[in-house]
Amino acid sequence: MAGEKMRCPWAENDAKMSIYHDEVWGKPEHDDQKLFAKLCLDLMQAGLMWRTILYKQEGFQKAFDDFHIETVANYDEAKVDELMQDAGIVRNLLKIRAIINNAGRVLEIQKEFGSFSAYLWGFTEGKTIKSNLQMTSEIPVSSVLSDTISKDLKKRGFKFVGTTIIYAYLQAVGIVNDHLTECFCYDKYEGDK
Repeated sequence: MAGEKMRCPWAENDAKMSIYHDEVWGKPEHDDQKLFAKLCLDLMQAGLMWRTILYKQEGFQKAFDDFHIETVANYDEAKVDELMQDAGIVRNLLKIRAIINNAGRVLEIQKEFGSFSAYLWGFTEGKTIKSNLQMTSEIPVSSVLSDTISKDLKKRGFKFVGTTIIYAYLQAVGIVNDHLTECFCYDKYEGDK
């Protein structure tokens, strides 16, 4: 129908992707636990399709104790071995160790900034960057913002936080709104804080 808003095409043909698109992707997130969980999932996506991670999300949540930051930061070698045996997740030792490392770095940021959210959203002064894109092919894989945040995270000791991973993360947590202008979610979260 003329004038009717539609969904971004990448989420059209898969029910789980559609729900993720409609309810999560681009929604401004300010809860540290959820921000950490999303960072872990985007880190796990490196070299894989997002759909693979989305379909294993429940397995990741269970295996990583709902991504409770302090719990993950204190994982020992026995827990690493347990995770490497868990078929419900992506069993990549470097990524598993990166998640554990990054939990510790998030705790440090919380001490310095009061919250992980304050740190992340501070890069945009608390505002969502709207991209105003017409076609999926226009969606970038990185930006000056993702470059800046990636460099700062690496300087703080984070692992698996390259600019492409961070750009996907910024999209997921609503710091960057890359919903197409024709998408019904484009203006869905206006004014959310």
